[in-house]
Amino acid sequence: MKIAVLGYSGAGKSTLARALGERYGIPVLHFDTIQFTPNWEVRDRDEAHRMVHAFMENPAWVMDGNYTKFEYERRLDEADEILLLLFPRLASFVRAWRRYFRFRGKSRPDMAEGCPEKMDPEFMWWILWKGRTRKKRGEFRQIAEQYPEKTVVLKSQSDIDRYLEGLPC
Repeated sequence: MKIAVLGYSGAGKSTLARALGERYGIPVLHFDTIQFTPNWEVRDRDEAHRMVHAFMENPAWVMDGNYTKFEYERRLDEADEILLLLFPRLASFVRAWRRYFRFRGKSRPDMAEGCPEKMDPEFMWWILWKGRTRKKRGEFRQIAEQYPEKTVVLKSQSDIDRYLEGLPC
């Protein structure tokens, strides 16, 4: 089983990816751990590409994150299922705010070590506006159109709960 989890920031991609990895006993790659090194430094692109390429050699995987620079087309083509978490702005913002208070001052499990959780104006702007451009919405729409047989759109926590309840054990 290969699962790509994409969607808006704060919608719960990492939490869902972790749950799927545990349920199926397969490795999970959180792209934030590839993109960043301690102190929110951006990892060398060649090194990041090697890491993603090596991970994709696993016979089964869950990948969490949009990051179009990292094997994006291959990831979508190889995935048996593509999950799009398209929560409304406010719901994503509230979830990210709660996450901030839960992990404030610490690196969360799906983030690179040495990158403490933050909620600054730039990230708030990203969650509410910049990460939801017409182009980004179009990219998600295109994925659903290009891969209709394997794309599942989840727009709320109750959608995620129903999805997880319907999965084989």
